[in-house]
Parts: sequence; C-alpha cells; structure tokens
Amino acid sequence: MTRPVRLAGMALLTLLVGCATLPTPEDRAHNADRLAAERGWAAQTLEVAPFQLRAYLPKAAAADTLVIYLEGDGFAWLTSTRPSTDPTPLTPVALQLALAQPSGAAAYLARPCQFIATQPACSRDYWTDARFAPEVVSSLDQAADQLKTRVGAQQLILVGYSGGGALALLLAARRDDVARVVTVAGNLDPQAWTTHHRLQPLKRSLNPADQRLALAGKRQQHLVGGRDRIVPAVLASAFNDAYPPDTPSRVYLLPEHDHACCWARDWPSLWLKLRQDAQASMRDQR
Repeated sequence: MTRPVRLAGMALLTLLVGCATLPTPEDRAHNADRLAAERGWAAQTLEVAPFQLRAYLPKAAAADTLVIYLEGDGFAWLTSTRPSTDPTPLTPVALQLALAQPSGAAAYLARPCQFIATQPACSRDYWTDARFAPEVVSSLDQAADQLKTRVGAQQLILVGYSGGGALALLLAARRDDVARVVTVAGNLDPQAWTTHHRLQPLKRSLNPADQRLALAGKRQQHLVGGRDRIVPAVLASAFNDAYPPDTPSRVYLLPEHDHACCWARDWPSLWLKLRQDAQASMRDQR
C-alpha cells in the first residue's frame, strides 16, 4: 500500500515533536522579510497567470547573467497524512542560498501559494499532487521572464532546492536561455522518488525524467547530501546515469550534508567551486 505524498515528512515529524507550536504563516513571511532586509533585499509580488508569486530581490542592477533561486516544497504537510493549509516554508532554504551567493546578480522566487496562500488560484493540490503541474511551470516561466527583463540579463542560471530542483529542470527544458542548472538536495525524478518512499505518485505533476531529450544539452550540477534521507543521493545518481555519456551533467556528493544542513552555511564556497567547474568544462568542450 502506498502512503500519501509528502516531501519532508521525517524532518517535519522532528519539528512537530520538538516544538509546542509552529510559526504562523505571517511569522514565516516576517522571517523571510527580515532575512532579506538584512542584505538589502526586498519583497515583490509578481503577477503571472494563474498565480501571484513572491520574489525577493536586491536593488536593480544591470547584469548579463541572472541567477534565480527556486524554493523547495515548503511546509506542505502538517502531518504524514494531512496537508498544511499554507505552504510558506518554515525555513526558506533557497532564500538563504540566494542571500549567501558571494557575487553576481541573484533573485529568489517562491513557489505558487507560498507567502500568498489566500489568493483565489491556490488550492492544496499545488503543494501536494500538482506541485509540478504544467500551470506551475508556466507561472515560474513567466516570472523568470520578468526577473530577466528587470536586470537586462541575456541568460539565466537556475538553482533549485529540494522540489525546486525538479522545477529548475522543467524550466530549463522549455527555455533556450538557461546557461546552467544547479540543484541542491533536488528531487530530480519525482516518480522514482515516490517509488523509493512507497508514496502515491504525483499524478498531476510533470517529471523532469520525461524531458531527457531537451535536458541532455543543458549544463547541470546536482549537489546531494550523503546523509539526506528525504531525497537520497542514490536517486540523483540514477537520474544522472540515465543521460548519454557526453551530457554535461555531474553529481556532487557531500558526505556530511543532509536535506537541510548545511547548504546555506557552505554556499559561498560551494558556489565558487561550481562556477570554476562550469568554466573548466566549457573550456574543455572548445
């Protein structure tokens, strides 16, 4: 028997046991606002069909390349069988990564209904079964266009955390301006992930594994934690191994990292390493 879909059930259970009360959606939004403000970033609401999406941005500055960070699934499940009423993340890891990027233009993009769960288009499907639905991908695609125009960028680097990794790949498969995809503890093949955990399949969601032909030419760097029990490293390796041998895609295993720790802490050095490797790979292909 399969269990209801949940992304971070084990981590969430620990939170529920350790905390008498959970932060309210307003508290979670204020926390993100505070983190952003400390670095001179501010919240913006992007109008895209059919959603409004929360973004965090620094002051506009022209840049040829823009790095867009896509949030994970957030607080999707209250218990292992009960969806939450608001998916705003308890800890916005992708925002922490964006704020820790040591150089270059960056922006943060939340998932549909995160931070703005009361909008008419929102239903619980969009943080459960339909989290990677076509309309979700389309809305993020529109938002990427807006962010790109804002800084006058010619190309994008997409960084996806957890479930945001699947969406980064789905976006890259449909765009011709993505120079590189980076995933952090990314759910790269949701079908393999639900099978691994014996969960119900995400029937209303797209799967990056079905877009291999479009993705095979995209430069990809997939960071996985050796202690990650939510998205085990073996799933990323299997996803990557299914590409043709000449695909510019690589898995980086960090033995001491799990699903949440300690990506933001180590991001400045990891980002520089990824950039150096990408530059070296491009030189080798010339």
